[in-house]
Amino acid sequence: MDNSAHELNVDRPNSARLYDVFLGGSHNTATDRELAERIRSSAPRWSLGAQLNRSFLRCAVQYMASAGIDQFLDLGSGIPTVGNVHEIAEQHNSGARVVYVDYETIAYNTSRAELADNPNVTVIKADLRDPDSVLNHPETVELLDFSRPVGLLIVGVLLFIGPRDKPGELVATYRSQLTSGSYLALSQASDDDLPPDLQTEIDQVVASYEHADEQLVLRSYDEVAGWFSGTELVEPGIVHYPDWSPGQQALDEHQRSCRYGYVGVGRVP
Repeated sequence: MDNSAHELNVDRPNSARLYDVFLGGSHNTATDRELAERIRSSAPRWSLGAQLNRSFLRCAVQYMASAGIDQFLDLGSGIPTVGNVHEIAEQHNSGARVVYVDYETIAYNTSRAELADNPNVTVIKADLRDPDSVLNHPETVELLDFSRPVGLLIVGVLLFIGPRDKPGELVATYRSQLTSGSYLALSQASDDDLPPDLQTEIDQVVASYEHADEQLVLRSYDEVAGWFSGTELVEPGIVHYPDWSPGQQALDEHQRSCRYGYVGVGRVP
């Protein structure tokens, strides 16, 4: 698949770099920061949602690692930030293996530089919409053994995959590679049953991303639930961002109000 459209372009905001801004990172451009500030002004809980999404990723990896998962495939991994998948996994198993996948130039180059000295972790430049390029990549084949359980992470990326790319079929293709005991973690933005204030915010966000290189696609609970077909949902099931984290009791009312997205973890029986 042609990734030339995703080479470095500092003149147009980029979805991965916008996420980096919302997480407090520094691998972004003035154009990214300008749009991010406009989004913060019109939809202040969107950046909070980005942080809760990242928190979910960390919690999901912790859960999987504590269950014995020692190899992970992270699709649409983004720009490295505090609490990366391999850092969490290595706390449970120093030999844990991780393959990060992204096609955005800064995400790939930054990850490549930071991971150069870690033989158990790599990043490949590939498009998750082309599963063969991911699953059959030499570095994926070298690091991951799909005859053993794998933690598949598709967190914060499917909201940029449009209907014509058939996200349900993509998830099913990757899931079909997972043996018994593997796990799948997903997150997806949604505007299901939102109160008027949150609906206004997410409408503003969708409009703002029209100025970025990738646009947002919102989806329903039922569509997200379908992506977990063939797995057994881990408690508490498919829930809003603030409701999955084991540390949710520490969240304040403002954080708990950030409910325009679903997250979940499923186990392959």
